[in-house]
Amino acid sequence: VQLQASGGGSVQAGGSLRLSCVASGRPFSSTAMGWFRQAPGNEYEFVAAMNWGDGRTYYADSVKGRFTTSKESAKNAVHLQMNSLKPEDTALYYCARRVGSPRVTGRADWSNWGQGTLVTVSS
Repeated sequence: VQLQASGGGSVQAGGSLRLSCVASGRPFSSTAMGWFRQAPGNEYEFVAAMNWGDGRTYYADSVKGRFTTSKESAKNAVHLQMNSLKPEDTALYYCARRVGSPRVTGRADWSNWGQGTLVTVSS
């Protein structure tokens, strides 16, 4: 399975961006699609994830209430709508896939990764 992420860019604090991730094949109902980010000099950080089958979503506390992940079944895609962006949201954002629960925040537990897309938030 290949994942193609897009939608990064530069925005001022308080602005919004929407990231997208398209999978090369249709995810199974047991598939989880997630988002991670890595700021310069930092470790990978779990951002959000959803269960493809039932649409349940999970978020890191740092983005809860500001970010929303959703799926677009017809395009085998997931999106990450990011609102009220803060400078500390600046990072490379990655989409990822695993089979099983989306409530897994460790990078090593996600088996497929897309390339990063850069989000820069200026103050």
